[in-house]
Amino acid sequence: MVKRVFNFSPGPGVLPLEVLDEARENLRSLGNTGIGILEHSHRGKAFLAVYEEVVALCRELAGIPDDYDILFLQGGASTQFFTVPMNFLTPNATADYLVTGAWAQKAAAEAKRFGRVHVAASSEDRNFSYIPAECDFSPNSVYVHFTSNNTIFGTQFGSEPKSPDSSFLVCDASSDIFSKPIDVRRYGLIYAGAQKNLGPAGVTLVIARKDLTARGSSDIPTMLQYRTHAENESMYNTPPTFCIYVMGLVFKWIKRQGGLTAMAGWNAQKAGKLYEFLDASRMFRATAEPGGRSQMNVTFVTGDEKLDAEFIKTATAAGLDGLKGHRSVGGMRASLYNAFPPEGVDALIQSLRDFEAKHA
Repeated sequence: MVKRVFNFSPGPGVLPLEVLDEARENLRSLGNTGIGILEHSHRGKAFLAVYEEVVALCRELAGIPDDYDILFLQGGASTQFFTVPMNFLTPNATADYLVTGAWAQKAAAEAKRFGRVHVAASSEDRNFSYIPAECDFSPNSVYVHFTSNNTIFGTQFGSEPKSPDSSFLVCDASSDIFSKPIDVRRYGLIYAGAQKNLGPAGVTLVIARKDLTARGSSDIPTMLQYRTHAENESMYNTPPTFCIYVMGLVFKWIKRQGGLTAMAGWNAQKAGKLYEFLDASRMFRATAEPGGRSQMNVTFVTGDEKLDAEFIKTATAAGLDGLKGHRSVGGMRASLYNAFPPEGVDALIQSLRDFEAKHA
């Protein structure tokens, strides 16, 4: 058995060991069916039972009301960047975007292909190191879009912005979905790539109000209409069956841990311990400003690129993998998603402390 290392990767991220073990057992045969989970038809009874359980668990964990659709799509959050405006934005209409990082920038850029985009808030002036306190919403926007957690620059919204009454709220929650309780009623649509907190890469969870899926544009390709997937329970074409199955295992794991409230406490403790060290360090410093720091992605630097590179090399040799920061910002990034173990944070802090003692 190969020894597992602490995986700080920003995505695909770490999965619970018990989830991996159960998935492994069902690769050869899902239960006593004699057919592995990778081989089952998406229209067969065995997989449909899996699908129904996943939907039920998703609703239970997040308190998703019956008037919201739960969709399992493909193409990642990047496909949602253009699917949202393609469904809801017209050339003479406006959507408000809160630009707090690279992914929010990409989402706004895609929306400009379909209608007017108003930047209601931005943190670009300080290299996306904070979450803006105020928003300048346009008077008649169709929707307000924000990215709840910024994986690259290490910032996170503490609560969702209050959108104008004329708009519905859209959230790219890819890197912090199900890491804490969420009031779904405040949103019109939420989307998230699964590969950070929910499961493997290859499936995108979309939670959308049913009146919105019904009113979306019908003058676009069939596969890009939310109604298509809502009316066919995500099975208009073959869905990513294995990814949906593993997502269900993750939902069960979250439920066993105590649900989203327990996840919030677990994640706050892990991130808080690391930020506490960084704030007291003589060598390392967090790059995100207090008040908007992410509990999912802790970004930090020494201020010296050579020292950053040396630390990453030292940490990797010690079994701490995936700490290299995004190529656009450099430094280090520790991704502490739901399944990341607390002992991994302790190991990182010890490695940081030892490195500081040697080089400070």
